[in-house]
Amino acid sequence: MKKKASSQKKLITRWKRKLFATLMFAFCLGSFVYFQARFNGIAASLKPRIDQKPQIAFLFIARNRLSLEFVWDSFFLGEDGKFSIYVHSRPGFVLSEATTQSKYFLNRQVNDSIQVEWGEATMIEAERVLLRHALKDPFNHRFVFLSDSCIPLYSFSYTYNYIMSTPTSFVDSFADTKDKRYNPRMNPVINVHNWRKGSQWVVLNRKHAEIVVNDTIVLPMFQHHCRRKSLPEFWRDRPVPAEGWKEHNCIPDEHYVQTLLAQKGVDSELTRRSLTHSAWDLTSSKSNERRGWHPMTYKFSDATPQLIQSIKGIDNINYETEYRREWCTSKGKPAPCFLFARKFTRPAALRLLRESILLRDKDQDS
Repeated sequence: MKKKASSQKKLITRWKRKLFATLMFAFCLGSFVYFQARFNGIAASLKPRIDQKPQIAFLFIARNRLSLEFVWDSFFLGEDGKFSIYVHSRPGFVLSEATTQSKYFLNRQVNDSIQVEWGEATMIEAERVLLRHALKDPFNHRFVFLSDSCIPLYSFSYTYNYIMSTPTSFVDSFADTKDKRYNPRMNPVINVHNWRKGSQWVVLNRKHAEIVVNDTIVLPMFQHHCRRKSLPEFWRDRPVPAEGWKEHNCIPDEHYVQTLLAQKGVDSELTRRSLTHSAWDLTSSKSNERRGWHPMTYKFSDATPQLIQSIKGIDNINYETEYRREWCTSKGKPAPCFLFARKFTRPAALRLLRESILLRDKDQDS
């Protein structure tokens, strides 16, 4: 009897061991299958990114909605994987289906935008916000700043190849010896020899974008010592200071990136011109609204083939303060200076797009 009970006990023990071994095997097999499936899924999701070309990040600074989105829709069409879009608009504004008809701009606003005032350091702070977001994507290799009134002059393919053909950044940068905007209070942090001026519409490579985002020295100097002077009476929205004559006139976005990169000693890494055209010479204009501190705004009547061809035909830029003439090249050959232009109204852009004047490659213009 004892013998029988002992054999039954051994049988039960052996059965439990087999059951445990079977369960362990099933668990291991199931875990292997699960993790293999997860790995395959992750690998599949990463595969398009691994094969992806370097991207150009288009960084738009806008008030609210982008009124020229239809032009950019045509520009981006069929070029997925070669670009990304980031929009800085007023705090709280969302690019939803109610505010944009473009799939490219849908929900592309940054979620930590700030209120921007023209002529104040908030403009360069907004640029840094855009760069911080764009730098999170390792496939963004170039960073193009654009306004909500900008239009592309050529096709995406021509624009992409032009920008990516050189490792340099495109930064309009020249010695500022006429406007006397340098504030001596910036010395010695910012030496006058490093003071630069230029267009805020720059194209940065990744190294220079990181310099801008990581800056903790030059920015505070601009926030404290580079501010606009009170606007002329007909533009004034606040009382003139009692001692207005003591004000130091400085427009931060026309100096910050240029001066910062000069401070860092990377001038030789720049193509020192902008890729965005603006018309500043308004001396012949008879319209009061076209005179002032802002670039000319092109209206419907201005939007002609002759206008676009005149912009595309510019092949050099003269910098009087440096006695320097910048001849524009791409891939070592003569090339148009500008890929973008501003400021265009919605009717003007509609006319240009309807008449197929925009988004043509250089050889199509000849």
